[in-house]
Amino acid sequence: MEPQGGERAERFRASVQAFVADLVPPDWRGIGALDPIERGTFQERTRTALAERGWVAPAWPREYGGAGLGPAELVVVIEELTAAGIPYGSDNDEFGITMLGNTMLRWSDPTLLRRLLPRIVSGEYVFAQGFSEPGAGSDLASLSLRAEPHGDQWVLNGQKLWSSGAHKANWTFVLARTSPDAPAHRGISMLLVPLDQPGIDIRPIRNLTGEADFNEVFFDNATTELGLVVGEVDRGWTVAMTLLGFERGATALKAPIRFRNELDRLIELVRERGLHRDPDIRRRIAWCHVQVEQLRCHGLRTAATLIAGQEPGPAAAAFKLLWSEYHQRATELAVDVLGLDALTPTGRSSPNWFHTDDPGAPNSSASWTSVYLNARAGTIYAGSSQIQRGIVGELVLGLPKEPRPAPTAAR
Repeated sequence: MEPQGGERAERFRASVQAFVADLVPPDWRGIGALDPIERGTFQERTRTALAERGWVAPAWPREYGGAGLGPAELVVVIEELTAAGIPYGSDNDEFGITMLGNTMLRWSDPTLLRRLLPRIVSGEYVFAQGFSEPGAGSDLASLSLRAEPHGDQWVLNGQKLWSSGAHKANWTFVLARTSPDAPAHRGISMLLVPLDQPGIDIRPIRNLTGEADFNEVFFDNATTELGLVVGEVDRGWTVAMTLLGFERGATALKAPIRFRNELDRLIELVRERGLHRDPDIRRRIAWCHVQVEQLRCHGLRTAATLIAGQEPGPAAAAFKLLWSEYHQRATELAVDVLGLDALTPTGRSSPNWFHTDDPGAPNSSASWTSVYLNARAGTIYAGSSQIQRGIVGELVLGLPKEPRPAPTAAR
């Protein structure tokens, strides 16, 4: 199924193309041609214009700030903006729109939806994710952040780790243990917590590229309203699984478009370096092409699932596994093409985790080396490859669960 096909989607495509034409000047070469300050201003202006049309969350109902459209139109928006060299939304929209908002539409009552979703679309509420902890990464059910009711509030104590974009956010959604005596996967709730308050300390973590995108977040008697729970109290594990399904499903719609654009830049780099006749380089480029097309087909299948009104489900784990391992090999090829220049990169780093620099920017060695370093973590964050293989094996293929080690006798 080609979700971008069909008369309705093509009419919508014409609207998006007209929107782009009004947004950019005639000599527009892409956001990559702008300096960092101009880039930030343009991205903010673009997001405001998209939000006014409901295109930040086109599939959401209009009463919640969306446009009442569907996944096919979301694909069209991403395709047209990518082709024009324009970013789609803000850096934190992946958390507030893709993950939290879609999950709330599944689990929250209309009163809470009307209160929060329009503010997420407008950009007034900017969310970060609070799942992982120092002792709860892949084994998320072992989390220990505690939330205790006190009057009309929850009081939170504990720590979250690897919270992407928390330093840019004013809200976070967290998994917290609300019934400490319950079994591991029970007694967990998903709470919405304002970050701008006493008792919350956000500490950025510098990564391999030298940037600080991840954060530690400490909760010391921080509070949130008793009613700011997504789904039912003590049933947050099920809600979290829905959220992760939406995360991987939305990535399946967006990532192939971005990877196609990045592969075109990689082919351009190969030609610039005079390696386009090298048989090994050609073989590896061909492999990348096949993988990107495979990812595109996964994305189309996911779009068909969403159009049918179904959640992506555990099959989305296969896509996470494929794209994260593909991207490591693709960026390794880029570094091999750069050769010794990768050791002394020049130019600016890519502002993106998932693909090299934006259209209009030079095909610099710094942009490729930075995205190469970010790709190293792709098989760990959002569920490691080992966890994804377990999900695919058990929940998609129906294989038996991995045997647990026998308990050791106490001494």
